[in-house]
Amino acid sequence: MAQIDIRPFQEADQSSVVALWTAVFGYAAAHNDPLEIIRHKLALQRELFFVALHEGIIVGTVMGGYDGHRGWIYSLAVSPSVRRQGIGAALMNHVEQELERLGSPKINLQVVASNSAVVDFYKKLGYATEERISMGKILRPSS
Repeated sequence: MAQIDIRPFQEADQSSVVALWTAVFGYAAAHNDPLEIIRHKLALQRELFFVALHEGIIVGTVMGGYDGHRGWIYSLAVSPSVRRQGIGAALMNHVEQELERLGSPKINLQVVASNSAVVDFYKKLGYATEERISMGKILRPSS
């Protein structure tokens, strides 16, 4: 396992996180603009936005959310150059502990169908596929 430090996101991390997310997620849709995502997360539950550092460089992120009913996990990203070294699992464990501390009885996450290869990763961490229909609505259509 790589030696990492996990800490809350700081504004100085922004350009590194944007670069990581762009490399890992692509984010072609306008509603997934990394700068907007960061801006909104800092305005709401910023304490649930974490980065992982390896040798002082940001190599991972995860965000959590809690609405008083369920916890959610978003934007788990690990730099391709350091994958399979326990960084993703460490980030998941960290955000799970924070959500549990807030009183969340259950945690949900969604996997984009085009990224189904990560399903086994989440299963190893105790997550199971649930029968659901995931629906979404874009409130800010791209121009």
